[in-house]
Amino acid sequence: MSKTLFEKIIDRELPATIVYEDEQCIAFRDINPGAPTHILLVPRKPMPTLGDATPEDQNLLGHLMLTAPKIAAAEGFGDAFRLVVNNGAAAGQSVFHLHLHILAGRPMKWPPG
Repeated sequence: MSKTLFEKIIDRELPATIVYEDEQCIAFRDINPGAPTHILLVPRKPMPTLGDATPEDQNLLGHLMLTAPKIAAAEGFGDAFRLVVNNGAAAGQSVFHLHLHILAGRPMKWPPG
């Protein structure tokens, strides 16, 4: 099975502007931003969609949720950011490796979609 775009970034086979990384995840700037600040937070563990998560992934998912605000704060948006997870093609997911979008830097509207 071939690597996803995100696995290639994690393995440094493709360039990215990395803003954070630790043993469980990596975060980098989106090349097609939907907001002035648009960062993708990606687990190192390949997981196609959130729907593919298992109970064993609970700690990893919690880690992502706790890491996102740290990244937003480091970018200057500690109290004003949006977190988005697309699950499946019909929901707008285009890279099938779970990732969180951290969006900030402009007013957000509701509903988002």
